[in-house]
Amino acid sequence: MTAQPNRHPINDEFLLDYAAGTAPEPIALIVASHAALNPASRKALDQLEATGGALLQTIEPVSVDGGALDRALAHLDEMPSRPSHATPVGDSLLPPALRAYAPRGVDALPWRKRFGGLAEAELPCGSGERYKVSLLRIGAGRSIPRHTHRGEEMLLVLKGGFSDEHGHYVRGDVCFADESVDHRPVADQDGECLCLAVTEGPIWLKGLLGFFLSPFLRR
Repeated sequence: MTAQPNRHPINDEFLLDYAAGTAPEPIALIVASHAALNPASRKALDQLEATGGALLQTIEPVSVDGGALDRALAHLDEMPSRPSHATPVGDSLLPPALRAYAPRGVDALPWRKRFGGLAEAELPCGSGERYKVSLLRIGAGRSIPRHTHRGEEMLLVLKGGFSDEHGHYVRGDVCFADESVDHRPVADQDGECLCLAVTEGPIWLKGLLGFFLSPFLRR
């Protein structure tokens, strides 16, 4: 199936948080990565940031004490850099924002086999925050067992594609799930599916398999 522009975009609230600079690192990473792969979302994000810049120009300046600049610069040095949503150079698999977390490439990451045809590599992003960030590999034609969630989950497709009860997702698409979603993602038959996953809580497998395995999947 051919990808359709912005068929499964990221939620507008996440674009707004990113543009405002208030998104936590894991959310900023998936927004920047999605925008780098999705021209429509990238355009919307650029417009939001331009609007914010225009509004700042209308604010009347106020006087500050002499040490304010030094304190501001020191604070900036302590802050982590925000992932960039710049257009990717060439035909690289990973968007620019994601390359910083996998500098030696996807295959060099510490992959761990999970259930079924799934492998996971956790990324050092947002340590100590409520989100977990990882890359997921699903073998061609393989599936993740049916499950629900204990919190929000966002999956950004980086390679290949997968389908669940709610649609078909290809490179640049985002699948959003929470406690209300019960699904079984299945990778396309023509190749491996690679996704960036940002999860707020553990998944909960359904059925007999879930009864035995779910306790081991809790964080």
